[in-house]
Amino acid sequence: MFYRDCLSQGIRRLVQELVVESLSFAFFLIFAGAAVLATLALYTRQPLLMAYIVLGALIGPYGFALVTDVGALQQMASVGIMFLLFLLGLDMQPAALLAVLRKASWVTLLSSLLFFALGYGVAALFGFSGRECLVVGLALINSSTIIGLKLLPTTVLHHKHMGELMIGLLLLQDFIALFILIALAAMASGGASGLMLLRIVGGLPLLVLGAWLAVRYLMIPLYSRFDRFHEYLFLMTIGWCLGVAQLAHVFGLSAETGAFIAGITLASHPVSQYLALNLRPLRDFFLILFFFALGAGFDSRLLHSIWLPSLVLALLVVAVKPVVFRLLLARFSEGPGLAWDVGFRLGQISEFSLLIAFMALASGLIGREAAHVIEATAILTFVISSYIVVFNYPNPIAVSEKLRRD
Repeated sequence: MFYRDCLSQGIRRLVQELVVESLSFAFFLIFAGAAVLATLALYTRQPLLMAYIVLGALIGPYGFALVTDVGALQQMASVGIMFLLFLLGLDMQPAALLAVLRKASWVTLLSSLLFFALGYGVAALFGFSGRECLVVGLALINSSTIIGLKLLPTTVLHHKHMGELMIGLLLLQDFIALFILIALAAMASGGASGLMLLRIVGGLPLLVLGAWLAVRYLMIPLYSRFDRFHEYLFLMTIGWCLGVAQLAHVFGLSAETGAFIAGITLASHPVSQYLALNLRPLRDFFLILFFFALGAGFDSRLLHSIWLPSLVLALLVVAVKPVVFRLLLARFSEGPGLAWDVGFRLGQISEFSLLIAFMALASGLIGREAAHVIEATAILTFVISSYIVVFNYPNPIAVSEKLRRD
C-alpha cells in the first residue's frame, strides 16, 4: 500500500510538472479529454457543452490539478467570445440591427429591472449583506451570449427575425453590463467615474464611424484586389477583428463590442459570408477553452455553504426568465411561439455575471462565498437551459435528428 501510494503521488507530480512546463501537453489533456467526454455525451444523448464543463472540473486546479494555469486559458478563451461576436456582426445588416434595437430596448430595460429585483430579494433572504445583494441582483440581469447564440441554428441567425431579435437583446444587455462594471469600479474607488463614462459615450460613435470609413476606403478595396489569395483574406480578417477589438478597449468599451462592430461594418460586402464560413472552426476552438475554463475555475470545496442559495437562484432564473421574456415580447407584438423560443434560449445568466463577480470580489465589495454563489448559479443555469434547448428546440447539437439544425 505504501509503495503504491508513493508511485501514485510520483506519477501525479510528474504529470503536473509536464502540464506546467508544456502548454502543448495541457492542450492535449483538454482536447483529448474533451473528445472522450464528448463521445460519451453523444452516446448518452447529452449536450456537448456539459462535456467541456465537466472536464474542467475534473482535471482543473480543484479536481485532479492536471491543468493548473487556468488564468492563461481564460485569456485565450476570451478570444473565442470576440470571434463569436465578430461572426454575428458579419451575419447582420446594419439597417436590420437598428430596427430590432428599437423594439428590444424596452424589453431589455423592463426585464433587467425584474431580474435585478429577483436576485436582490433571494440574496437578502439568505442573509447576504446589502452590497452583496446588489451585486447578485446585477449579476442576474444578463443572459449568456455564448449559450444563446451557440445553440441557435445558423439558418435562423442569418434569415429569421428571431436571430435578429436575440442579437438585439443580448447586445443591449452587454451595454448594461458594461455600465455595471464601470459602476462597480467607481464604488471600489470610492468616487465617481465620470471621465470613464464620458469616454465610452463619446467613443462608441467615433469607433463606429472610424470602422465604417476604414472598411469603405481600405478593407473593401484590398479585398477586391486580392480576393484570389485566400490566406491573405484570412490574415486581413483576423487582424481587422482583433484590431477593432483593441481599439474599443482604448475607448473604454469591451473588446467583444469592438469585434461586433468590426463584423457588422463588413456585413454588406459579399466576402462576409465566405469569412463567416471559414472562421467557425477557429471560434469553436476557443469556445471549448472557454467552457473548460468555466468548469476548472469552480472551487468545489465551497459547495457545502453555497449549494442551497445557488440552487434556488438557478431554478428561479430558468423558470422566471422565459416567462418574463414571453410576456414582454408578446406585449411588443411578437407571437407566442417566437416569444417562448427566445425566452427559453435566454433562460440563464451570463459570462458577464462571472466578470461582475470577479471584479466585485477583487474590489472587496463582496465576499468569496457570494462570488461563488454567482459562479455556481451561472454554471447551473448554463447546464439546465442548455438541456431545455437541446431537447426541445432546433439547435446545431440536438440529440434528436428532428431538431438538429446547423
